[in-house]
Parts: sequence; C-alpha cells; structure tokens
Amino acid sequence: MSKESSFDIVSKVDLSEVTNAVNIALKEIQNRYDFKGSKSDISLEKDELILISDDEFKLEQLKDVLIGKLIKRGVPTKNIQYGKVEPASGGTVRQRAKLVQGIDKDNAKKINTIIKNTGLKVKSQIQEDQIRVSGKSKDDLQKVIAAIREADLPIDVQFVNYR
Repeated sequence: MSKESSFDIVSKVDLSEVTNAVNIALKEIQNRYDFKGSKSDISLEKDELILISDDEFKLEQLKDVLIGKLIKRGVPTKNIQYGKVEPASGGTVRQRAKLVQGIDKDNAKKINTIIKNTGLKVKSQIQEDQIRVSGKSKDDLQKVIAAIREADLPIDVQFVNYR
C-alpha cells in the first residue's frame, strides 16, 4: 500500500525582505534628483506599508521605486492591496498598502475549484489560512501545482511542505 504524499498551499510575505526593500528604496529616494526637497517617506508598521509624498504624481513615483525594490528582493507584489489616497498633514498625501498574509476564504474556494476541475485523484482541505493537498500519486500533485500556477489568482501562492 503506497503512502499518501501532500503539500501545503500558502500565501506569505517575508517581512524582513519587505523591510530591506523599504530601506533600499528610501536610500534611492534620498539620492534621486526628482525627489530633492520632497517630503516623501515609506514606513512599515506591522503588516502595512505607509507611503507619504507631496502629491499623487510623486506618490506614484514612490510606489514605482518601492515595487522595483520589492521585486528585486523576491517579494510578491500581488499580495499588496493599496488603499485610497488621502490627504495628510503639511499638504502631503498618504496611501496605506496592506500586505496580505494567508489565503482568505474566497481565494481558498477558487483554488479548491481549480483543483477539482483538474479531475485528478487528490484531496484538498482548507486549514485556516492555507490549503493542504494530498494524494497517492506525486505526479498528480505536480499537475495540481502546475494548474494552480497557470491560474490567474489575485494573490501570490507558494507551495511548501512537499512530502
């Protein structure tokens, strides 16, 4: 009798890499000519980025710099949900960006539907903010991973604990 193999589908953002990307972006902003004399700043509070700049145009440039640094550090940018731009003190604008950790119920249901539509003999269970997929054939599990990678999900997912 063959043993069941399994893996977990998770959605995580490495906060230490986000901190590194924020620090590198801040250094670049200090040295860039188009940001001279600007009140631009990026800060990380728990699992939320706070972007502050002079106006919406500069805020977009600030986001571009930050996203470039996040991509270089391997942080999934799909897991960043931007809030609306709001006025802040001193004539500046502020935008909050939430870092999504874990798979919410709606996305878990979408992933389960994708797994069921493959028609493979695997079982999937939603466990809080992750999904466990198990099956007898490792080839089937590989096919499930491929199907999920091809799907256009609103969050970035990783595959861990493959055994």
